[in-house]
Amino acid sequence: MRATLFTDGGARGNPGPAAYAYVLEAEDGTVLDARGEAIGVATNNVAEYRALVAGLERAAEAGVRELEVVSDSELLVKQMRGEYKVKNSALQDLVLDASRHARRLDTVTYRHVRREHNELADRLVNEALDS
Repeated sequence: MRATLFTDGGARGNPGPAAYAYVLEAEDGTVLDARGEAIGVATNNVAEYRALVAGLERAAEAGVRELEVVSDSELLVKQMRGEYKVKNSALQDLVLDASRHARRLDTVTYRHVRREHNELADRLVNEALDS
C-alpha cells in the first residue's frame, strides 16, 4: 500500500508547551489515521521529530509499504534525507528512532512544503496545544 504522511510539531516558546500531529492518508486521499498530542515542554524541532516517529510507527502498523512524508520542517526533511548533519544530541536519538521505523517500510521519501500546504496536521498541533 502507498500512503502519504503529513507531520507537524510546534512549541509555544522554544522550548515551551509543545505538541505534535500527523495525518496518514491512503493513496486515494482517505484518512487512515490522524492524531495530535501534547508532549509537555519541548522545542519545535523535538516536536517535529516526535510527529515523524509516531507517524512512521503508525504507517508501519497499517501495512504501508511506500510512504511519502510531507513536512513543513525543512530541517527535518534535510536531516532525514542526509543533506544536513544532526548535531543536536536531543534530536540524534529521535532521528535514530525515526530511521528504525522507516526501515520497516520498503520506501520512504521526504518532501518539504510550506505550512499552508500542511493544514490539517498544523491544526491538530494547535488543537492539542489549546486543550
